[in-house]
Amino acid sequence: MITREFTEEQTLFRDAYRKFIEAEVKPHMPRWREEGIVPREIFRKAGERGMLMVWPDEQYGGLGESDFRYEQIIIEETARAGCSEWYNTLHSRLVGAYFKNLGTEEQRARFLPACVTGETILAVAMTEPGAGSDLAGIKSTARDGGDHFLLNGSKTFISNGINADVIVTAAKLHGAEGRHAMVLLIVERGMEGFSRGRNLKKIGLHAQDTAELFFDNVRVPKENVLGTPGRGFHHLMEGLAEERLIAACGYLAVGRRAFDITRDYVMQRHVFGRPLSEQQNTQFRMAEMDAELDLFQVYVDYCVKEHNAGRLTANMAAKAKMIGSELEWRMADLGLQLHGGAGYMEEYEISSIFTNARMSRIYAGSSEIMRYIIGRDVFSQNYQSILS
Repeated sequence: MITREFTEEQTLFRDAYRKFIEAEVKPHMPRWREEGIVPREIFRKAGERGMLMVWPDEQYGGLGESDFRYEQIIIEETARAGCSEWYNTLHSRLVGAYFKNLGTEEQRARFLPACVTGETILAVAMTEPGAGSDLAGIKSTARDGGDHFLLNGSKTFISNGINADVIVTAAKLHGAEGRHAMVLLIVERGMEGFSRGRNLKKIGLHAQDTAELFFDNVRVPKENVLGTPGRGFHHLMEGLAEERLIAACGYLAVGRRAFDITRDYVMQRHVFGRPLSEQQNTQFRMAEMDAELDLFQVYVDYCVKEHNAGRLTANMAAKAKMIGSELEWRMADLGLQLHGGAGYMEEYEISSIFTNARMSRIYAGSSEIMRYIIGRDVFSQNYQSILS
């Protein structure tokens, strides 16, 4: 058993959050999967208990807990309950961080209190029909109009896209030279010219609302600009390390969840008169996965520690994202295989874990992009091995 470092306050927070998710979220997930969306009410319920956005200072209504381990606990317990389709961390830590790192005091005071309570739901809009991992290829534009930007274009595959009230939107600066000249705009629900398309149908993550967004001469005031116009691409890159650490924490937690339910199943399932767990193949395969999950847990916890200290690098996060998504997939695939025909039935949790996990090697940077980032570092002149 790996000993992990959490404070007494964090352990109490884990216990409280586990009770919340088991009581308020887990029982309703089957219905929300059918409906294709998690209701806004659950964001508010989490916010009321101080379990939605914990890092903002008390002046904004938060707990002032910037230690990433609090978010790690939320990610782990959400996965443990089989509720990872509720993208609370996208709202609270991934998009929320743009206000923390780039927002003005006026912007934080205006937006964060309602984000903490769950009345305002956040999303980020980067991906376009022709631009995914290659973010520099986006076509949406923002034309400077003096006291505002005029936003035009479209986005797709936007998580929280139906629920979101405030959307951090990336656009090219009209007339600027260079592929990376972008601006980040805070688009708010109800702005004239802003509309949403359909809630997209997916092979997995059915309770997670994923939408198309359209911008037709949307007038975005200058006070809704995040960071420095022209440096939007760099601002997005600065947040990618944390985004990929968030993803890795989730992959690991889901992988461990898949392991646990598979372990329970093979101990009960009999083949040729004996429990499946007594078959050597089952023992060997599960032993391998248990070892890999434990080893990856050590690396993720190390990355969390480094992130808290401000030392998490793009290379470290890329390794965590790549290894974690591949590990989650192998465990989901093995779990379904060991469930046999039952694993293909929706009533068994392993089936949704399997279909959900297929997306993990794509979003937040595909496995191929992660290999490119890592490989580029390996062959750089500044490369140093861990034993150097």
